[in-house]
Amino acid sequence: MNALRYSRLSRWVGTLSPLLALSGVALPAGDQPQWGERWTRSLVSAERGLPDSFDPKSGKNLHWTAKLGTETHSTPIIADGRVYLGTNNGDPRDPKHQGDRGVLMCFDEKDGHLLWQLVVPKREEDRYHDWPKSGIASPVTVEGDRVYIVSNRGEVLCLDVHGLANGNDGPFRDEHAHSTPRGENAPAQPLPAPGPLDADILWRFNLTQEAGIWSHDSAHSSILIHGNHLYLNSGTGVDNTHRKIRTPDAPSLVVLDKRTGRYLARDAESIAPNIFHCTWSSPSLAEVNGRPLVFFAGGNGVVYAFEPLADSGVSAEGAAPPAQLKKIWQFDFDPTGPKADVHRFTTNRVEGPSNIYGMPLFHANRLYVAGGGDLFWGKNEAFLKCIDATKTGDITRDGEVWSYPLQKHVFGTPVLHEGLIYLADCGRTFHCLEAATGRAVWTHAINGEVWASPLVADGKVYLGTRSGAFYVFATGREKRLLSESQLGRPISATTTAANGTLYIATMTHLYAVKKTAP
Repeated sequence: MNALRYSRLSRWVGTLSPLLALSGVALPAGDQPQWGERWTRSLVSAERGLPDSFDPKSGKNLHWTAKLGTETHSTPIIADGRVYLGTNNGDPRDPKHQGDRGVLMCFDEKDGHLLWQLVVPKREEDRYHDWPKSGIASPVTVEGDRVYIVSNRGEVLCLDVHGLANGNDGPFRDEHAHSTPRGENAPAQPLPAPGPLDADILWRFNLTQEAGIWSHDSAHSSILIHGNHLYLNSGTGVDNTHRKIRTPDAPSLVVLDKRTGRYLARDAESIAPNIFHCTWSSPSLAEVNGRPLVFFAGGNGVVYAFEPLADSGVSAEGAAPPAQLKKIWQFDFDPTGPKADVHRFTTNRVEGPSNIYGMPLFHANRLYVAGGGDLFWGKNEAFLKCIDATKTGDITRDGEVWSYPLQKHVFGTPVLHEGLIYLADCGRTFHCLEAATGRAVWTHAINGEVWASPLVADGKVYLGTRSGAFYVFATGREKRLLSESQLGRPISATTTAANGTLYIATMTHLYAVKKTAP
């Protein structure tokens, strides 16, 4: 898809997506330039002719394979002939970059060869800022000729889709220093100058230094674009004791100017002191009764709706303090959980506060959110809840439409298709339930915990697990397992469909899967 066609398609989708979301119609097939569909984050793809099975060993339905690092927690994104995926540097593609790094790889969509890569040194002052081997875990968001990503160092980067192959376009010009390790892991000799296989950084915003956050483990943020604004979760969290918040005034939701990286706005909800572990959930957006709202799930287990910033169309100059986002409503996801001194429940698997990893999913004036106890440090209890998004104020008491108990911790974002919701949890159960009532339609025991979200495409549901198992179900009220395969490595990434091809990432390999002749 050429740039002009993509631009026209983006404008068309941008105009119609709220209406399509309300009607339940899948958006047009083609590129997949961000995690989920634009704004609403729906994981329903209009792609057709997709396979219901594949086999890397025999090559069945395998278009191409690309080697990644040794840990890959990001999700493939496809735009304008390129495939973007974050990983680590466990299998270096460039000999000048050695050791543990965060890496964003850009592949050619046709055959999977590497076009360029962003290599980011680890933070070394505290391993809990940037967990070893975790790499770049955030998926990119692509718009036109720009790529937006949150790196492993907790910085928002705007990149040129062409890398440095077409020159250094600036205004950021210091790619060499940015890719050079600091501290004890600094190379004995200076790195060679960046070349055509390196990324071209256009601007950078450091969330730690410029927004006052405290990064924890690994930044995971899918950036939402609305007009000229970027909305993202800040990734702020606890320190290395897992019992203290070092930056209680830190924002949880941040808004930047997409053209310059200027810090425009933040939430004013004092979320940070009650974050149990970290801020994981990325924002979504939809129109509710003709008014656009940004939905955001905080690390304190509260779901918020904010009024988005007005889009002036002009990039403001100067360093004015960030504005405060206007809150429309809030919903306490776990009202019986503790609300103060929450870190006394760290390592308690029976009781404690809730956290939310997946994104809020909007459909027909309702919001669907999955959350519960923290996988690593909290209680086992977890839920999927349906919220009435049309209300205002504190809607904890009257905003809940229904609540569905899950088996255990949940990472994923639910997907809604033809009145049914699909979601898997870390209790090794795949759930299908009615969107209207929250009643279970069927469940299926699966092999392994699930960190990914399901994808619905071509009448099928695709899902990978942390045991390396990959499942394909038929959509609908009748449970039909079409195929089950073992890929040999854990799967953290959500499957992506674009241009007639499925993109499935394990920890070590990216598979491009499409129907091929026998």
